[in-house]
Amino acid sequence: ISPVPPYSREQPIFTTRAHVFQIDPSTKKNWVPASKQAVTVSYFYDSTRNSYRIISVDGAKVIINSTITPNMTFTKTSQKFGQWADSRANTVFGLGFPSEQQLTKFAEKFQEVKEAAKLARDRSQEKIETSSNHSQESGRETPSSTRASSVNGTDDEKASHGGPAEAHLKSENDKLKFALAQSSTNVKKWETELQSLRESNARLSTALQESAASIEHWKKQFSACKEENDQLRGKIEELEEQCNEINKEKERNAQLSRRLQELETELQDKELELEELRKQGEIIPELMSECESVSEQLQAAEQKNKDLEEKVRTLRTEVEENKHRQTNLKTELKNFLDVLDGKIDELHDFRQGLSKLGVDN
Repeated sequence: ISPVPPYSREQPIFTTRAHVFQIDPSTKKNWVPASKQAVTVSYFYDSTRNSYRIISVDGAKVIINSTITPNMTFTKTSQKFGQWADSRANTVFGLGFPSEQQLTKFAEKFQEVKEAAKLARDRSQEKIETSSNHSQESGRETPSSTRASSVNGTDDEKASHGGPAEAHLKSENDKLKFALAQSSTNVKKWETELQSLRESNARLSTALQESAASIEHWKKQFSACKEENDQLRGKIEELEEQCNEINKEKERNAQLSRRLQELETELQDKELELEELRKQGEIIPELMSECESVSEQLQAAEQKNKDLEEKVRTLRTEVEENKHRQTNLKTELKNFLDVLDGKIDELHDFRQGLSKLGVDN
């Protein structure tokens, strides 16, 4: 629904594209997206009322309709985002731009339009004050002429007889002039508001016609959404089955996680053992040097052992030879003893023979 009727004299003076947001009315802190994508945002100037508005339409929905006043301020909150408060709409609008340059151009245009709105307000106030002064001057002339025509006599008689009544009438006349000036100002204000209400009524009529025309479209969309809802229910059932499988998979994953923790514990133990082995590995060079020294000593001992074995074999040979010699000596000694025993027996016999010969002699 276009907020600018085709018969209006409002014309766009600046147009850009941005993502539109409004402040959350409940929290007054969070931003609520007013458009699903970047939409057109335009400045409009109404030559009849000398006013400026920011208007943005998303499809058939008016998402920004903000009349700019001199009290408004556009604030850059980041490199690509800006905001301003609209007391009439009782909200805060936010715009997200694709680039910092577009935000800067929009902010400069806002300041320019704000200054123009301030200048227009000052001019309208000057006109109201001028018209009020003219009405007051005409009011002063009328009572003076009335008093001149109604009062007869000399100036002394006026001063003596009509002074207090004339002052009272003058004060009442001034009050009426002031009330008349305010009434004319209020009339102009009411005429402006009436014109605004007429335009709003025309827009609402157009919106009502378009809403009636779009009811059938929404009904068709509702039927399509219902069918889609049935399809989504079927998908939900399938997803529930998949969720059951996922739960089973989660249980298996939990078991695997426990097993993984056990393996990590074993790995830590292995790492401790490896650290100990590394510490032991640091003393391996010393052990290798000691081993080389022991090897040299072992080689020397083996050489000594070989020499000793050679000596043992030599001694064994000598021992065998000595045994053989001893055996031969024993045999010779036994033979010698046997011969000696025979000789002793012969001597014993010879002695006995000698003894007998002595006895006989």
